[in-house]
Amino acid sequence: MTSAQVDTSEKAAGASGAAEEGYERGLGSRQVQMIAIGGAIGVGLFLGAGANIAKAGPSLILMYAVAGAIVFFIMRALGELLLYRPVSGSFAEYSREFLGPFFGYFTGWTYWLMWVVTGMAELTAAAIYVHYWFPSVPQWVTALVFLVVLFGVNLISVKVFGELEFWFSMVKVTALIGMIVIGLGVLTFGFSSAGDTASVANLYQFDGFFPKGVGSSLMTLQGVMFAYLAVELVGVTAGESENPEKTLPKAINTLPWRIALFYVGALTVILCVVKWTEFAPGVSPFVAAFAKIGIPAGAGIVNFVVLTAALSSCNSGMYSTGRMLRTLADSGEAPAVFRRLSASKTPALGITISVLFMGIGVILNYIVPEKAFGYVTSVATAAGIWTWLMILISHVLYRRAVEAGRLPASSFPAPGGAVCSWIAIVFLLFVTGLIAYDADSRVCLYVMAGWAAALGVGWLVLKNRNPEIAERHEQEPAAKAS
Repeated sequence: MTSAQVDTSEKAAGASGAAEEGYERGLGSRQVQMIAIGGAIGVGLFLGAGANIAKAGPSLILMYAVAGAIVFFIMRALGELLLYRPVSGSFAEYSREFLGPFFGYFTGWTYWLMWVVTGMAELTAAAIYVHYWFPSVPQWVTALVFLVVLFGVNLISVKVFGELEFWFSMVKVTALIGMIVIGLGVLTFGFSSAGDTASVANLYQFDGFFPKGVGSSLMTLQGVMFAYLAVELVGVTAGESENPEKTLPKAINTLPWRIALFYVGALTVILCVVKWTEFAPGVSPFVAAFAKIGIPAGAGIVNFVVLTAALSSCNSGMYSTGRMLRTLADSGEAPAVFRRLSASKTPALGITISVLFMGIGVILNYIVPEKAFGYVTSVATAAGIWTWLMILISHVLYRRAVEAGRLPASSFPAPGGAVCSWIAIVFLLFVTGLIAYDADSRVCLYVMAGWAAALGVGWLVLKNRNPEIAERHEQEPAAKAS
């Protein structure tokens, strides 16, 4: 271990107690890189893009590009914090350090909620994809089977999780690149059933680039942000990465080209090959495009790929929720039993409880299979926006502390200092306003209000039982300064 690693380990120990104690550093550079890449390719693109194309037409490409730039600002802010102090469950830890114990508690539980709800969305999407091959199998049955299988994988070890996620991501990346190449081939050489109508002109010929107006395009931003939700997962891996000082900056700095290629590039090619008016909500635009191209078994292959994307994200959700519950337990903000690790050094109880809550998604697929995906994605987006805001605000406060000489500078400073973080904060507040304006998605804000009230009551109970929880913030900077 290098002196830098020793130093960061000591910082982490001073600030978060035993948050990292017992974890196996079983995630190598290869796996962290693929987890980062896989986090940028999820069901929000493969399934959610269909509904957003119907709302915004070709202008959805621009929405993904703008949102992608904001996500990069968020990740560089997180990167600077991670290299200042790499800890598993980092979002809650930084909120706790820079904003106070209540914000650490609230952020940790809200990030847990985000991944539980996202897991429900991914299980729903996976069930929809299987329905493509086996329409007679009920959605809830498929969702339950996948839930049990991934639960077993996460209980084995972090190495098994990392390896499975590596291959899930490899399938997604390889397939997306293949789709782009085939799409470019159709555009260039005109082969396949779509060759006669494939053209760059499809981006503007059918009522223009903004066919339903700029306002309608902006309303898709909430769905677009859901598509990017998993990119911050690389921060959760910090405590189990073999060499975070090398792997994390590399994973974060490659984010722009991943967004440019996999989101902006893939959507541009798809919308050139098939005109936007032929896509519909509830159907993956990639599956629909390959059905239009007419390549034998092409749509089935793409359906398999998008299925792996859904399972990959659900797999990641189980991983992160268990770690977040352990971080909360270590801070006295969740039952102490969640601190225990299994013989394979995984937070097995935390994963188990999270999976039981994800099982609510199976129930939704039984009761309202046609609406389950929309319900859970809106709640996940609201919870994700809170998490991102906490990262950005923590980064702004960290930069102030560095400039004042109270904290050491990070080895991976964000470009532009806190300016880009402020831009991202304003953007996220704007998206929250759009969610409030949209009657269909507004329900998630009511859910979040109920969630906030429940956490507020929980915090009061915790303070009454252990007043020291609310005093940790005052003690922590002194400990770090020494």
